Amino acid sequence: MPRFDGKIALITGGASGIGRATARAFAEEGAWVAIADINTEDGQAAAAELGPSGFFTPLDVTSEASWQDALAAVKARFGGLNVLVNAAGISPGDTIENASLEHWHKVHAICLDGVFLGCKHGVPLIHASGGGAIVNISSVAGLIGVPTLASYSSAKAGVRNLSKSIALHCAREGYAIRCNSIHPGSVNTPILKQVHGGVIEERHIQRRAKVVPMGRIGQPEEIAKPILFLASDDASFITGAELVVDGGFTAR
Repeated sequence: MPRFDGKIALITGGASGIGRATARAFAEEGAWVAIADINTEDGQAAAAELGPSGFFTPLDVTSEASWQDALAAVKARFGGLNVLVNAAGISPGDTIENASLEHWHKVHAICLDGVFLGCKHGVPLIHASGGGAIVNISSVAGLIGVPTLASYSSAKAGVRNLSKSIALHCAREGYAIRCNSIHPGSVNTPILKQVHGGVIEERHIQRRAKVVPMGRIGQPEEIAKPILFLASDDASFITGAELVVDGGFTAR
């Protein structure tokens, strides 16, 4: 039997990259999948790829009202929620000297506030649905300093500790909800274009690959599989943990 047969999953940032690959993986494992994204056109296309098990709901992760509307839509369509994957994010480069306060706030609003809002409103729905799991996408940049990603790395570090706090809260309250963070290294997704000023060239990929012990960058599907593991009953005794998926980059 598929691991998520009859389960309901909501994937933010599901229109592209890791989110889209994760949505496909959940559908292949029998889940009903809600793809949530601010990108309506690509989000609808991603949901259509999943056939009857797919559903798209528009979502601006920085808006509390938008989160409430999206979760209400998922409940109306599927009857509840068992798995929340917070994969929406942006990764524009900056340094502590050139980052404006407006830029700092924008990165944190999407990468950290969006996770906070999703978990704040998602936890009660998952609890009412009988329990489940939350997987928040952080980054290796949330574990180590990155001089050219000041805003992003601090936001992703916040995701790591927020996930632990949520895990402990749910355990203390007796909720059957586990919460973990996953920390990808360099992955071949559209977000890499943001890091490199809107254009990703083969030389950028090769430069990144040279610093990865495995000699290459990751693919979205290689992050989706660990996400499914953390959300599944195979990880039934794992909560408040972080899983690094980076080809050995942070092992040195």
